[in-house]
Amino acid sequence: MGVRIVLIGFPGVGKLTIARELNAMVSAKIVDNHWINNPILRLLDEDGTASLPKGIWEFTGRVRQTVLDAITAYAPSANFIFTHAGLEGDERSLGTFQQIAGAAEACDAVLVPVRLLCDEEELARRVSNPERRERLKSTDVAASRDRSRRAGVFDPLHPNTLVLDVTSASPAKTAIAIRDHILKVLGDLSV
Repeated sequence: MGVRIVLIGFPGVGKLTIARELNAMVSAKIVDNHWINNPILRLLDEDGTASLPKGIWEFTGRVRQTVLDAITAYAPSANFIFTHAGLEGDERSLGTFQQIAGAAEACDAVLVPVRLLCDEEELARRVSNPERRERLKSTDVAASRDRSRRAGVFDPLHPNTLVLDVTSASPAKTAIAIRDHILKVLGDLSV
């Protein structure tokens, strides 16, 4: 039985960094949201500074669905870690989560959503790292602060959800907490 871990958090929270730490502990393949989005976004805006045209996310959704279909067809029992920059109350965020959840269900995989929370000031500090721009990740501190003030991190309302505040936690410590939660979820299922 495979496990599908979905790391959900605002840009800069450390989803990919935590996924890499966790990967070593649970032997999972990482599917970063930027690996899905960037092939489409790079066609339109090489440096990630232009505003995006209406409807562009429909194309990234198709890419994501193709990846999920390939997982379902060729790796249904493997473990995967997905990253998702979901916002509470956002229809597209819900749709992305539902795509991942639907693929997990099709594979009879255990779904484990993890909400990663971070203090506004720390998040702004992390977002300002210029290395993020190379991967078309947001480096806009003002947008980061605005997002933190006006929206919450997407809550999938799933029974296996773990919520972690990573403001001062290291990626390694966070990965250990996630691994322990996964083991508990799996243990509860085998009872």
